[in-house]
Amino acid sequence: MNGIKQINECIRFIEEHLEKKLEIQEIADLFGTSKFHFQRMFLMITGYTVAEYIRNRRLTMAAQELNTTKQKVIDVAYKYGYETPESFAKAFRNFHGITPTESKKPDTILKAFPPLFFTIEVKGEQQMDYKILEKEAFQVVGKSINVTKKDGENLEKIPAYWTEINTSETGKTLARHASTLGMLGICMDFTMDLEAFTYFIGIEKGKDQIDIELEERTIPASTWAVFNVEGSMPNAIQKAWQTIFTEWLPATGYEHAGTPEMEVYPPSELDVKNEKYRTEIWLPIRKRG
Repeated sequence: MNGIKQINECIRFIEEHLEKKLEIQEIADLFGTSKFHFQRMFLMITGYTVAEYIRNRRLTMAAQELNTTKQKVIDVAYKYGYETPESFAKAFRNFHGITPTESKKPDTILKAFPPLFFTIEVKGEQQMDYKILEKEAFQVVGKSINVTKKDGENLEKIPAYWTEINTSETGKTLARHASTLGMLGICMDFTMDLEAFTYFIGIEKGKDQIDIELEERTIPASTWAVFNVEGSMPNAIQKAWQTIFTEWLPATGYEHAGTPEMEVYPPSELDVKNEKYRTEIWLPIRKRG
């Protein structure tokens, strides 16, 4: 099934169960995928984690009910899955900027998060060049930061971190000792809801001794789908990620293996903004089912 169709089916299922307990695993099972793969696919296509999307929809519906009916705050809180009025009030204020009680006043301005729907576009003008390879476990050395998706922090923090590393002695040292793979941007240590993870910038560990303090991590043995990406960064690689999850994965029967994923930046004389700049996406995969 096409990835876009899968997401639309997921959204329809969520809408029908907003007032019931929703387990992400239950939604993933509907489509025969692992929980991790489903969450990663949902995030890449919609821009929201599954938990974030469900939370936004419930808070939207809760506000509408409080504003248009005489239901008590505590009853609406329980209806949409909050265990206490206090936890509901905190989430409500974070989303709407006002308290649940204030939302009951006439002419109150509320935020609305409508259900998403995606249309399939068949273009076919972009061919995805890829290869499947096996690689034994290997070590990487570098530096990392912890990031979260909250308020789009990852979209600002990661590019800023690349700039910081590339202009530092650490970055220059790593570049000098890089293998033929080049510099690596690795996403790892995802939390259960995928809202936070570790972003690691580094290189494959070699035999040379590097005289600066670096972190060392192990990338497990994996089957990798390696995609060639050409174009100005970060637009080209962001578009490639979305195409992989909406078109390539559903068409091939693979799913994300749940292990670290990498963006690989081989040595290049071209600037990353050059339309001829080339990089790679390394996606850990396994057969679905």
